Amino acid sequence: MEKFDTQNKVIFGFWVYLMTDLIMFAVLFATFAVLRGNTYGGLPLSSLFSLPLVLKETLILLTSSFTCGLSLLAVNHENTKQTIGWLLVTFGLGVSFLVLELSEFSHLIAEGHSFQTNAALSSYFSLVGTHGLHIAVGLLWLLVALIQIWVKGLSPHIASKLTRFSLFWHFLDVIWIFIFTIVYLVPLK
Repeated sequence: MEKFDTQNKVIFGFWVYLMTDLIMFAVLFATFAVLRGNTYGGLPLSSLFSLPLVLKETLILLTSSFTCGLSLLAVNHENTKQTIGWLLVTFGLGVSFLVLELSEFSHLIAEGHSFQTNAALSSYFSLVGTHGLHIAVGLLWLLVALIQIWVKGLSPHIASKLTRFSLFWHFLDVIWIFIFTIVYLVPLK
């Protein structure tokens, strides 16, 4: 019973962490909403983005969320091979997303649209870059989890870590849906 209470406290603590992350993203969204029109005579943000590229990023990230969920189902069925397989697919999709996001950033910077250009781009790079940083941290976490599964097997302790990772990964998907909608789809009025 004590182990169950400890596990509940760990999950609760992780939810508290996710809520602090939510507050940080809320501040970044608010900053973007205020600054998105401050281009100081430069091009509007909507003309800088490639919507097909962003849609591809979105589909990749949503698919990675699905495969992450499948890995958690495999964990619940104590199927180590399927768990590793789905986590590897999730990892590959996450890397693909991050590569596309970094290529989008490098393309913008190469065209002279860096975070130093104006307030709108500064807020854009801060918001989307913070999400990308979280994806990179999630990929590192996933890599460590895969190594632990490989070395130690699928123990209850590792299953608990994978549950928290799944919460984190799905949280990042929800944040991306808001980024996709607010940054890329909602026109500036």
